[in-house]
Amino acid sequence: MEIRLEKLRKEFKEIVAVNDVTITFPDSQVTCLLGPSGCGKTTLLRMIAGLETPTFGEIYFGDERVTDLSSSKRNIGMVFQYAVVYHGMTVYRNIELPILENKLTVAERRKRVEEVLEILGLQEYANWDVSLLDFGTRQKVAVARTVARQPEIIMFDEPLTNVDMDTKVQLKQALKKLAAQLKKTIVYVTHDQTDAMTLADQIALMKDGIIVQQDKPRELYNYPNNVFGGWFLGNPGMDFFEYDVEPIDDNVVRLVSPLFPRPMRISGVGDNRRITVGIRPERVCVSFSGKPDFVQGVLEHKSIVIGGQYLLSIKVGDLMLKAKLERETGHDLDNRVWIKCPLEWLKVFNSAAPSPTKIFKGDSNVFTSKAYPGPIPSINNLSPCFSNIQELVN
Repeated sequence: MEIRLEKLRKEFKEIVAVNDVTITFPDSQVTCLLGPSGCGKTTLLRMIAGLETPTFGEIYFGDERVTDLSSSKRNIGMVFQYAVVYHGMTVYRNIELPILENKLTVAERRKRVEEVLEILGLQEYANWDVSLLDFGTRQKVAVARTVARQPEIIMFDEPLTNVDMDTKVQLKQALKKLAAQLKKTIVYVTHDQTDAMTLADQIALMKDGIIVQQDKPRELYNYPNNVFGGWFLGNPGMDFFEYDVEPIDDNVVRLVSPLFPRPMRISGVGDNRRITVGIRPERVCVSFSGKPDFVQGVLEHKSIVIGGQYLLSIKVGDLMLKAKLERETGHDLDNRVWIKCPLEWLKVFNSAAPSPTKIFKGDSNVFTSKAYPGPIPSINNLSPCFSNIQELVN
């Protein structure tokens, strides 16, 4: 069942938790609401579930307006951050109890319960009292009980936050399998980009109560349409460098940077005279020796990160950028390196002129470049990225 929100807004006195959000959650897909703490994702979920009343706006399930319906009449299931189970009952009874009202036969109820017990790896605990289980296993029971009901819409509010790593992996695998089998509409709230990238058919990225971007996980990662998306996704996020640029033609500007061997021509910028250039660390090419279109840099620091890759901090002129390399290559790097920022992986954004942390002055005083500061980008940095952006000037 498709979920449609139209200009949904939630205010708590002077605080706007959800700011006029319009979005569609496609039928039979997993949509992850992803964002930092306090961005409004749980408030949005609770309004969809009927646990919060919108200040303004409308909620539709399919063609039915449900804005004013109570939660019990919306045919939804919900799993919370903390496991909600019925103590004093067995695991089997916990899962079976909510589906007794569905008027299923004994055989049908048994089939549903046994299916979710198997998928979630709970068969051996079927006759255990839930009070004897650890938190991670109780959370599995909470998921199983919700899924066994087979509601039209299932919602998850950070269900993996407080479970151990082994249980988290098991639950992710089970949720992927359940989503494929049930073909239900699932809304999953998380601040963990790994959960979102693993589970989602699409991600709705939130910041300050708005949907910044909605897309498939890989598209969202590779093609962020704003600085915040590039910063929030990735470990670490994009390298950002801010520049003042000079107009050279209608809708075309020229910039100079130590990251490039020649000036760059960027089209499609309109009247903007300040831009932010971003590239993901794993897209930066690093070499032991000089090559065409590479520029020289100094390796300031390197460390091993997840997956055995090396994370490099490389100084180029007065700029510092991050790069990621496979272990075999990164291990043998000397202090002097050469780097290339492939044009096809550069993203150019409008800038809101935050205070610079580093400044580079090029051949002309017209050109300055600023390394993007570390704190979370403000809402002013959510302007869309430009198109037709990379063409080197000879």
